[in-house]
Amino acid sequence: MKFLFEILKQHSVSGDESKTSEFILQYINQRKNKWNSIPEIYSGEEFHDCVLLKFGKPRTAVFAHIDTIGFMSRYNNQLISIGGPEIIEGTKLEGRDSLGEISCAIVGDENNFSHDFPRGIDPGTRLSFAQNIRITEEFIQAAYLDNRLGIYTALQLCETITDGWVVFSTYEEHGGGSMPFLLKFIQSTAPIKQALIADITWITEGVEFHNGVVISIRDKFIPRKKFIDRVTKLVKESGIPFQLEVEEYGGSDGREVQFSPYAIDWCFIGAAEENVHTPDEKVSLADLDAMLRVYPYLMSRL
Repeated sequence: MKFLFEILKQHSVSGDESKTSEFILQYINQRKNKWNSIPEIYSGEEFHDCVLLKFGKPRTAVFAHIDTIGFMSRYNNQLISIGGPEIIEGTKLEGRDSLGEISCAIVGDENNFSHDFPRGIDPGTRLSFAQNIRITEEFIQAAYLDNRLGIYTALQLCETITDGWVVFSTYEEHGGGSMPFLLKFIQSTAPIKQALIADITWITEGVEFHNGVVISIRDKFIPRKKFIDRVTKLVKESGIPFQLEVEEYGGSDGREVQFSPYAIDWCFIGAAEENVHTPDEKVSLADLDAMLRVYPYLMSRL
């Protein structure tokens, strides 16, 4: 859990992912010689803070976005949402501008909100939820479990994977944008036909805590049934607990896989959380454990 706590403390609001990208690269370079297979690493300005790892001869790619929701300062103490954060008066925010560290709170509601910092904040400054990590025997609760748990899962997968892409994408929370050039690079370097999206979904009337990792049959977008059935069959055989999700709304990097010019099947697989897009996101540790176990199992068999 120590490493997960370190990931949760990284700031990475959409469009400003460079520090988290550097953190991930540092971890990879420290650990890669102990992995079952040493990957080829692609990163840097050419990839706009995304990180791609190519292991062996890939058939499947795992995508985990490294950005988070947050806020941007405007004028006269105004704030603008980045992604879809819940606007709750009194919520603590953190950031940094040209004059130093910032710690403030939201004032107002979703129709008209601002910050209470005692001076003006440089326009365009990104602010994140203040982090408060809580862990019990059954749950982890913190800001940005979406998608720090996806990053954690993808990095744990790197320990044992022999063939596949593991890709850390950007911009996902605010309209996407990195996936088209990532997919183009992947398909021209070592093409794939399958993609798994390591992300976090919602607790609903049909998706409950402690019932396992979620395999999404659909959100706003609908992946190909033939591939979903194949994934589901494999997970059933594994004995890893899982539950199926059917929703009308929501999206992920899977959307951009489906909209790409490439014939790539995709499936969203992740733990479900309560208190979505707040500082108090909550995930079952049992569901997280199932998420951590399902990715190595699937990547060796798909």
